Amino acid sequence: MRILICDDDPLTIEQLKKNCEIFFDKLHVKCPELVCFSDGESLLADKGDKDILFLDIEMPGMNGIYVGNELKRANNNIIIFIVTSYSEYLDDAMRFQVFRYLSKPVDQQRFFRNMKDAVELYNTMTFKIPIETKQGIHTLPASSVIAIEAQARKVIVHTTLCDFESVHNMQYWLKQLPKNCFFQTHRSFIINLEHVTDFDHTLVHMAGNQIHAYLTKRKYTAFKEAYLLYLESTR
Repeated sequence: MRILICDDDPLTIEQLKKNCEIFFDKLHVKCPELVCFSDGESLLADKGDKDILFLDIEMPGMNGIYVGNELKRANNNIIIFIVTSYSEYLDDAMRFQVFRYLSKPVDQQRFFRNMKDAVELYNTMTFKIPIETKQGIHTLPASSVIAIEAQARKVIVHTTLCDFESVHNMQYWLKQLPKNCFFQTHRSFIINLEHVTDFDHTLVHMAGNQIHAYLTKRKYTAFKEAYLLYLESTR
């Protein structure tokens, strides 16, 4: 993981760095690489990985809205925190799907709560799973799995790449997949909340309506709550 901070205020940079270091120290893990920039041009010129970013809006030269849009275009999975005193930019920031909006001065406890959600999202997106078939093993990010479907005696893993016939049963997949973004809607379906298009009381439409998963009536309320919670965690 690589964490970036882009702000023209040195005090804000130091505060965010300190909060990151304390956060990971409390987890008893080594703090990831922290890289700081004082302007958007330097950030965009950086060639390294960009996993989590704390981004100011009002900066000399390129503003944070432009920089955030450019970074999202290059890597849609980047997790961006907007850190600013100017709430009027909220609508513009939300258009490129910022993860959270933090007001200056940053409250430390709010920072810790939101950072916990960001790290969980990062781990989910980068978590890789082996899909074992009769022909071999294919390793893919969990985020690329759309759904697991039981078809008669077969178990099909639908992914953004293609479909795989798994040698494992549904119970195996229930244990393997991250519980914060996968939900068993029916005995024949485990679905990835990331790929949900819409749903009603009987069906969940996924991947732009390419896949339709059954939803049992008794699970509707729990599924709706899980889905809304998932959306809140990625906001």
